[in-house]
Formats: sequence, structure tokens, C-alpha cells
Amino acid sequence: MADINTDTARYNMIEQQIRPWDVLDPRVLEVIATTPRERFTPNEYANLAFADTEIPLMHGQTMLEPKLEGRILQTMQIKPTDRILEIGTGCGFMTACLAKLGGQVVSVDIYPEFSQNAQQQIAGLGLDNVHFEVGDAAQGWSKDGDFDVIIVTGSLPAVEEKLKQSLTINGRLFVVTGTDLLMEACLIQRLSDNDWSTEVLFETHLPALLNARKSQSFKF
Repeated sequence: MADINTDTARYNMIEQQIRPWDVLDPRVLEVIATTPRERFTPNEYANLAFADTEIPLMHGQTMLEPKLEGRILQTMQIKPTDRILEIGTGCGFMTACLAKLGGQVVSVDIYPEFSQNAQQQIAGLGLDNVHFEVGDAAQGWSKDGDFDVIIVTGSLPAVEEKLKQSLTINGRLFVVTGTDLLMEACLIQRLSDNDWSTEVLFETHLPALLNARKSQSFKF
């Protein structure tokens, strides 16, 4: 893809896909505009790098649509001091955006290939505030303490209590919950030690996290 075509495609992606989905935060738009999405797209789908579609990855996973990535980043209102947990590294594009917006990022994926590939791409961008973990975080991730922001990039049948407990006070959790027929994107905020608020943002669909349906401790 020639440089001029890449620049034009990136501009059109932001103006025709992301902005119309009410993603208007200047910091978020700047991060998306300056993070080379094409570097995180599998070579065989290079022509879809800026398309309004999910892009297939290994292991039956997908790269999120640009407008959904933008909406998630805007919704989380990430501050430069935030400590962030990403469950589902995938291709690493969202990881790179989180690293630019926030402080420390812990990104967990069950597939070593995703962690290795993302680590290489992110190191190539000069970002050094991401710690990659390989593991199963479908039922939560307590290894690295509490987080100001948690983003789950695959769907869950319902919200896992351990994820809520891993939030700091005023921490925010983005998660898509539900079944194949009906899924909702939710923003959960921890208000106190034992109090959380939940806001349903929009209906969407994401592939389920591997092993998510084996959990026994989900609560609505």
C-alpha cells in the first residue's frame, strides 16, 4: 500500500467511520491517527487495514472494527497516570493505543503468538510501558494487582466478579456481555469497596473469550 494511499485510507477511516460513531475526543483521535494500524494487520488482509470490518486473526480471533476501538478508548477516559489491564492482546493495536494514552499497561492473552507478535510491533514504536503476560484471564486476573482501567476485548456470558474486584475506587471496566443473539457493551465503575455502577452503552457482538463459558462464578 503506497504511503499516500495509506494516509488517505487512515484519514477516511477516522472521518467516515470513527467520528460518525460520536468518537470526538481529540486525544483518542490523535492516538488512532498516529498509531500505524497497518503494522498490526495480518499481511494477507493488508487491504482491509482501514476497512469498517472485523479482520480475521489466528486462532479464530478478530481485530476489532476501527469505530469500536475508538468508542472503547473514548469511553474509558484514560488518564496518563492510569494503570490499565487489557484482557485479550490480539493483534496489539489496541494495546499500543492504550500505552500512548495511559501509564502502565498489562496485556494478557492465552495465545503466546499474539503476545510475541504484539510485543515486537510495540517495541518497534518505541513504547516501553507495556508488560505482556501469557495466561487465561477469562475468570479475572489478580496476579498484577488492581487497575484503574480494565478492557476485555472478547465477550463474556456475564460480568465476572473478580474483574470488578480488580478495579481501584473510581476504576472503569469495559466488557461485552451476553449470548450470540444479544450482547451489550457495558461500562462498570467502582464507586466504593462494595458498590459499582453499570451503564449499558450499545449493542454489539464480539467473539467469546476462550474458556469464558467454563466459568462458574458469573453474576449478573
